[in-house]
This record gives sequence, structure tokens and C-alpha cells, in this order.
Amino acid sequence: MNTIIDESEEMLPEYDFSKGVRGKHFQAYQENTTIVFLEDDVAQVFKTSEAVNHALRMLIKLAHQEVQNV
Repeated sequence: MNTIIDESEEMLPEYDFSKGVRGKHFQAYQENTTIVFLEDDVAQVFKTSEAVNHALRMLIKLAHQEVQNV
């Protein structure tokens, strides 16, 4: 029986894994750390995880203030 290969699922030759690190995020996944992937437009504004955390903490603080004022 011939197997039909869906070429859209094949690896393209322009993928460069030469700088890839095996197991780079393994420990974080093991520790139940929440991994979040930012969309490109958000990542351009928030360059580090510290910047993201700072912005989210400010948003949380503002949300709590709004709830208390209602």
C-alpha cells in the first residue's frame, strides 16, 4: 500500500536549526511554569519577561482599584 505524503506538513529547507538548543525549555515545563508566547506586535513592545510582568502587575492593580470604586 502506498502512503500519501501531505507535502504541506513537510519541513521546508529554509528552516535553520543550527542554533537550536535541545531541551532548552524542558525544566520550565517540568516545574509547571506557565509559558506564554507573545504575538509579534506585543513582543516588539515588551522585550523581556520582566517588562511583561511589570505591565501585567500594573493592569492587575488598576483592575482592583476599579472594582473597589464600583
